[in-house]
Amino acid sequence: MIPHCQVIPLPDYQASFRIGGQERLRWHFGSHYPRPFFFPFVGPSGDWLTRMGHPGAPDHDHHRSIWFAHAKVLGINFWEDAPAPRIRQKRWLCYQDGAQEASMAVLIGWYDGHDPKELLEQELIAAIRPGADGETSLELQSTFRPAAESLEFGKTNFGFLAVRMAKNLSGDFGGKITNSDGKVGEPAIFAKPARWMDYSGPGTKGDEGITYFDHSSNPGHPVCWHVREDGWMGASVCLNGPVITSKKEPLVLRYLLHAHTGALIMEKAAAAAKEFNSRTRLKVVKSTKKHQQFEIVREKGA
Repeated sequence: MIPHCQVIPLPDYQASFRIGGQERLRWHFGSHYPRPFFFPFVGPSGDWLTRMGHPGAPDHDHHRSIWFAHAKVLGINFWEDAPAPRIRQKRWLCYQDGAQEASMAVLIGWYDGHDPKELLEQELIAAIRPGADGETSLELQSTFRPAAESLEFGKTNFGFLAVRMAKNLSGDFGGKITNSDGKVGEPAIFAKPARWMDYSGPGTKGDEGITYFDHSSNPGHPVCWHVREDGWMGASVCLNGPVITSKKEPLVLRYLLHAHTGALIMEKAAAAAKEFNSRTRLKVVKSTKKHQQFEIVREKGA
């Protein structure tokens, strides 16, 4: 029997995340892109909740739906589509199917473009789970391991996990941004700390949106947010100062993106945050299963 939740590798350096045979998310990691990204993230209606690029600014084509980047890695800008810095997938470790969850683990290298040596390695684990009424939860865990003994991510509001919403969901076109304190709109929530952020708006079958959760174990939680009415949101881990990652204590960032039906319900989002914060970390281990080198498991709780 085909598992209810699947990750299926596709031609042209892509992987499709599916629930019940229907695609909910796609991963793109071709080397012709400056960095890998997810597109689209499909809502309960079947509409795409994210988009490629800004709806009105051609100089924002580096906004590729859902992606990881940072503007100051040892002073190097990995945020914009500059010709030199590159972030690229080195290899996949595991595609894992299941009845309740499908997950993927990959290794991603960050290079400054002028030196073939890798500055740091990002281990990315992505897992999707189905919810009621066609909703989807996407858990993203990144571990950043530097090539040197330590590495500084500099002070900036650009980084690490970025989300570019579909045009119809953005504040400028009828959508609404709301944070975990119930504050609404860019002036009230820009650069302010919050446990989570929601962007919701009208779709072809009614309201839907994405709630973006910052895990309580992340540095600086509750994080400050870079959010715009034009349909952009990102947790700004380094907005108030640099963050260090090291070989001994690598930086681990955990986020959850919940594609929900209807308008934001504060109580529902608060419950989802509580459940997410209770989860232990994901971990890639050597597999004991036949014909499988690695598998993804959860660390045991305390």
